Amino acid sequence: MLIETMTRQASIALLDRTRLARLAYVRDGQPHIVPMSFAYDAECLYSFSTLGEKIVSMRANPRVCVEADELINVEKWETAIVQGRYEELPDTPRYDADRRHAHTLPQRRPVWWEPGYVKTIIDGKERPLELLYFRVHIDRISGRRGVP
Repeated sequence: MLIETMTRQASIALLDRTRLARLAYVRDGQPHIVPMSFAYDAECLYSFSTLGEKIVSMRANPRVCVEADELINVEKWETAIVQGRYEELPDTPRYDADRRHAHTLPQRRPVWWEPGYVKTIIDGKERPLELLYFRVHIDRISGRRGVP
């Protein structure tokens, strides 16, 4: 097996065809990583969530990292790493078009609302289902692939 560097275009193509990634953010100086459903469009990754630790942390520190991959087998795979900036799309007139766009993008796939919008119980308390849209602006992207 060889490991090759992917071009920017190949890395973006991977983002365009994948729907699940891992989102890394920092909370109180400690890195955290969580699964994230997303859709790629125009140099941004669009997603949604409910208000919780992840959103509070990204509001405090908008620098994030996203990793998406596609595994065919142990010798044939691709992975893309995005370093970027979190931007919330609040429910205000200024962001109406962006929110509609963010809502439309993932609907091309089945169960688009999972895992970002499901009943969540943490420490015995149900978290309110207040839908928040956000995007990650891609500042830098890199990719690698395994080739048999």
